[in-house]
Amino acid sequence: MKSVQHLMVLFLLALMVTLFSACKSDQTQYAADVVVYGGTSAGIAAAIQTARLGKTVLLIEPTNRLGGLTTGGLGQTDIGNKQVIGGIAREFYRQIKAYYDDPVHWVWQSKSDYKDGGQTRSASNEDAMWTFEPSAALKVFHRMLEDPNISIVYNQRLNRTTGVGKEGKAISAITMETGEIYRGKMYIDASYEGDLMAAAGVSYTVGRESNAVYGETLNGVQAEPYGKTLKGTLSHNSVHHNFIDGVDPYIVKGDSTSGLLPFISEGGPGIEGSGDKGIQAYCFRMTLTDHPENRIPFQKPEDYNALDYELLFRNYEAATGPIEAMYSYGDRLVPWINSAMPNRKTDTNNQKGFSTDFIGQNWDYPEASYAERERIAARHRSYQQGLMWTLAYHPRIPKKVRDKVSQWGTCKDEYERADGWQQQLYIREARRMLSTHVMTQKNCEGIETVNDPIGMAAYGMDSHHIKRYVNSRGFVANEGNVEASVRSPFPISYRSIVPKKEECSNLVVPVCLSASHIAFGSIRMEPVFMILGQSSAIIACMGLDDARAVQDLDYTRLRNVLVDNHQILE
Repeated sequence: MKSVQHLMVLFLLALMVTLFSACKSDQTQYAADVVVYGGTSAGIAAAIQTARLGKTVLLIEPTNRLGGLTTGGLGQTDIGNKQVIGGIAREFYRQIKAYYDDPVHWVWQSKSDYKDGGQTRSASNEDAMWTFEPSAALKVFHRMLEDPNISIVYNQRLNRTTGVGKEGKAISAITMETGEIYRGKMYIDASYEGDLMAAAGVSYTVGRESNAVYGETLNGVQAEPYGKTLKGTLSHNSVHHNFIDGVDPYIVKGDSTSGLLPFISEGGPGIEGSGDKGIQAYCFRMTLTDHPENRIPFQKPEDYNALDYELLFRNYEAATGPIEAMYSYGDRLVPWINSAMPNRKTDTNNQKGFSTDFIGQNWDYPEASYAERERIAARHRSYQQGLMWTLAYHPRIPKKVRDKVSQWGTCKDEYERADGWQQQLYIREARRMLSTHVMTQKNCEGIETVNDPIGMAAYGMDSHHIKRYVNSRGFVANEGNVEASVRSPFPISYRSIVPKKEECSNLVVPVCLSASHIAFGSIRMEPVFMILGQSSAIIACMGLDDARAVQDLDYTRLRNVLVDNHQILE
């Protein structure tokens, strides 16, 4: 009898476990035709286009805020050529214009008083607006995402170790850290970091290739003030955003035994043109205001260390004559680019030798764990908070500079944090896929032209500094900056946003696409990411309709669908 009772108990327990597991599975598994990982501007464009093609889409954002850099401070839209921005990207900028055409959205400033740097009002027939507050971009994106086929998921991060399930070469499901499972027929990795791509076993690279790898001239170490493009035109490299000559790098001036000041790398810059794992510097694109009612004054961070800013002090102190004569470009007093946004706000970016870029402190970010990435981002924020407090209030900063900077502060009405700082770090570059076509400097300069375009780029070949070092004369210097123009817009290859077929057959990668470091420096602009996100969705949906791998689509048909959806390809 006891044996029968024992078996019955075991049976009931097993049944309960089965029912509980089934219930839990139902609660934590979600499905759609297309799963987009990363609610960046590219991810948003991909979701919108997927829904317009009649497919269901899950848009997964690892944080609590959509839009990436477009809603995270980058209101100064780097474009290159407005005429090649079409499709959903163009719609976004048109809706920004419509937003600001409504007088109710001018709270801290009248519309007539606003003057941008020429991006918006450069033509009398301008149909779009290219500068905006982060909060405005967020509202526009939310409006554009109002479609029953779009489901948005917040605060879910991919399990990067075991979170990608595959059947053959196709992703079958992705699992989050929470255990939630998302199933799709097609997947788009629209993250800045390329986490889904990497976890799916797709080949990628991090850092700078040597010039020899792809026959380039602007890749690898760039320590010389000037370089040359492949066509022989001048490139302005480390001549910009560098220190005044003669800034001492040692804790005790002139004493190399005292050690280097913070954030200076041991050794020289490296061999010119050679490759390394260096990543162009990150920063926060600060949204500042000088309106007293909306301004949060700069605060000294708890971990403030004046030694971290000793190079800044010495750079000012090395100036001879008026401090306005320190530099021949940009703001002559303050190391920033303070671009005007509506409502007396700014998009504030790096400029000069010691500025908002935290040079050399992000190299580990692309491959770092989530916890380590959070520490890197927090350290960047603390560094930048300390920088702004120093410029505004430290007695070793010239009074002219302090008087100017102290008028500014973060905004009360933009971000979730009480201190007015955003959570989105400017990830200028992380992983880059290695596919069957790598976009290179030759594509940017028009020396080689792809025959399968899915969008166009037009910004100059650009890299921020990567390393701070002691030069051969014993002074501090920055290395890695590149500023080289492109003569005309250039097409981006379909093959550069799909992995090698043998690695993954149902994944598209619009942000961490296949490009060399310097080519990525031209492509990596938010309008282009929107363009590539839209094209990624078209590729994914065509793959679904044709029951084909994303690599196997008929390009003529793909091109026709792209054009039908207002993408500009030539």
